[in-house]
Amino acid sequence: MTNDTNSDNRKTSEKPHYFRFHLPHAHLHSVFGDDWFALQAEKFARFFGTPFFLIAQTVIVGVWIVVNIVGWTQFDVYPFILLNLAFSLQAAYAAPLILLAQTRQADRDKVHTEADAKHREDIARASDERQALAAQQTAMLLDLVKQNTDLTEVIKSLTERVEVLTVEVHRQVTGAAGKP
Repeated sequence: MTNDTNSDNRKTSEKPHYFRFHLPHAHLHSVFGDDWFALQAEKFARFFGTPFFLIAQTVIVGVWIVVNIVGWTQFDVYPFILLNLAFSLQAAYAAPLILLAQTRQADRDKVHTEADAKHREDIARASDERQALAAQQTAMLLDLVKQNTDLTEVIKSLTERVEVLTVEVHRQVTGAAGKP
């Protein structure tokens, strides 16, 4: 009895593995691999879309322009060629990194979509099996009800026949006993 109790407790205490349908696809790797560079490039590309990055870049550019216009320093005078070069360099690296991150995300989305589709097919198949089993059990139940009805009718006719025979035997016994 303790084994059953332990297995029941184990089943209720374990959390379900929500990604169990994705496990068959776990062997798939990204097109660009899962090495340090690819992971860091993806983190960097994600950082480009954060409010912190946008605000920090705006502050840096604003300070850069103010410092050069006011004249505190003259390292990049108007038309801010060095600033344009920095933006070009940033764009040259940001675009491929963003594309790399999008490709990696597309690979993950594809694997998740395939796993979800397989899961939906498994659910549909299980539902069809349950419906077929329910139909089979319903047919068996109807057959059992019909057999029960037939048996009830046979029992009724036999009971009526026994009653008729009992009355007839009783008449004969009482009639033979009444004759001297």
